[in-house]
Formats: sequence, C-alpha cells, structure tokens
Amino acid sequence: MKKDIILAGVGGQGILSIAAVIGYAAVQSGLYLKQAEVHGMSQRGGDVQSNLRLSDKPIASDLIPLGKADIILSVEPMESLRYLPWLNEKGWLITSTQPFNNIPDYPSMDDLITEIEKLPYHIALDADLMAREAGSLKVANIVMLGAASPFLDLDYDQLKKAIAFLFGKKGDEIVELNLKALEAGRNVGLKNAN
Repeated sequence: MKKDIILAGVGGQGILSIAAVIGYAAVQSGLYLKQAEVHGMSQRGGDVQSNLRLSDKPIASDLIPLGKADIILSVEPMESLRYLPWLNEKGWLITSTQPFNNIPDYPSMDDLITEIEKLPYHIALDADLMAREAGSLKVANIVMLGAASPFLDLDYDQLKKAIAFLFGKKGDEIVELNLKALEAGRNVGLKNAN
C-alpha cells in the first residue's frame, strides 16, 4: 500500500487538523508516514499545503514528486488547481466549491469549476453547506476528509477513532459533530467512487 496525498487550502481552514487525523489513523494502522507542511502566510489568509505520504514500506522522502500524488484534497477550489501538476493521471481531485476570496483578482467560480470538471476523477462539493447542516461551519474540513475517505486506503473506523482521540479533549459534543461531518462527506465520496 502506498498513498501520496496533497492537502491544500487557506490559513484557518483546518488543513493541519485533516493531516493530524489521517496521520494518526495511518500510524494506528501500522503504516509508515512522512509529512511536510508549508504554512505560507496562513494567519493572513495565505495558502497552506501539506504533503502526506503513507505506505506499508519505509518512505525515503517527505515530498511528493511532480505527477505522483494520488489525491489532492483541498478545502478551497482555487488552491486545488494550484497543485494539479503533482496529481497523477489516475489521481483524484477532491475540493470544496466555496471560495475564500483572499485576493482582489480571484477567478470566477465558473472558470474554476470548468477546470475542475476537466479532470476524469474529481469530486466538488459545497463543504460549507454540509458543515452547517451537520451543526457548525467549523467542521467543513472534516466534511472534506469524509469525501476523500473512500480513496485513502485507510480503515474508516481508524479515521473515526482518530477523530475521537484528537477532539476528545474538547468534549463529546465536538467529537460527535466531527463524526457527523465525516459521515456526511463520506456519503458523497462513496457515491462518486463507483
């Protein structure tokens, strides 16, 4: 098993929380893990990106080579397109459709969606809406993780255990909220996986 994942978004969107959940689930599954993060100007709405490499064999480098990523998981549509050169030809782009308009010349959503839809393997969902329906806009990142979960080659129960462990100190309500968001996103991912 080998899975190379690029997580992308904007500061404050929960990219590092997604990385922590995947990383914890991977380690608990007995997999090797390498991670590299770029924080940019994250406190000012700048881009945040993380390379996650999971494998059942030792991993030499923490950086994903161009054209080798199996998944780009993005909580921001423009950021999803920034990393397309890293996606392999059978890789999945999984992105939220809600923009974080942090620059004056942000592209039109129609143009972004047109580019996303050119890819043979993509899922574009309104994670913000689904998060609100789950109970809080703050769990949009976990909705996105759920949408990617069918493609991660990780046991779904391990992802749920990781959420329970990582959010457990915040109380049962927060854990349940995140699990609900994970399930909502997973349902979208499963519908698109076939």
